[in-house]
Amino acid sequence: MTHPLIPKITEIATPIAADLGLEVVEIVFLTNQKPPVLRVDVRNLQGDTSLNDCEQMSRTLEAQLDVEEIISDAYVLEVSSPGVSDQLTRDREYVSFKGFPVLVTTDPPYKGKPKWQGTLNRRDETTVYINQKGRLIKIPREVVQMVQLDTPS
Repeated sequence: MTHPLIPKITEIATPIAADLGLEVVEIVFLTNQKPPVLRVDVRNLQGDTSLNDCEQMSRTLEAQLDVEEIISDAYVLEVSSPGVSDQLTRDREYVSFKGFPVLVTTDPPYKGKPKWQGTLNRRDETTVYINQKGRLIKIPREVVQMVQLDTPS
């Protein structure tokens, strides 16, 4: 269950993040800890999220939360990056993970298959290319729902 203060905190944090070139990924308020921990995960929209990005977001958000007086008791603010997602969404991720095993989910199923496994080759404006045992498979982007790294469980 989401803490009732999360919507208001999100309302405050989102424009601050946008001004810093960041995106709010997730906000969690862990009230079961002493003192409670407000964790805000941000992502840099232009590239890797740096320590400086997190520091700037932390300082600016903390100051605004103090002004708004939303959280009356002592708490710890943690701003961090969520790390690397296993889902590929940006062009630079397709470049970085070329040669890695991926799972491509399609809808509607492409050539009768809803899931394709292979090694990532590349992506262009119209197609995702994967290698399956030396064969280049060309999957139209219009049917691709998700491309994710295929990591062993």
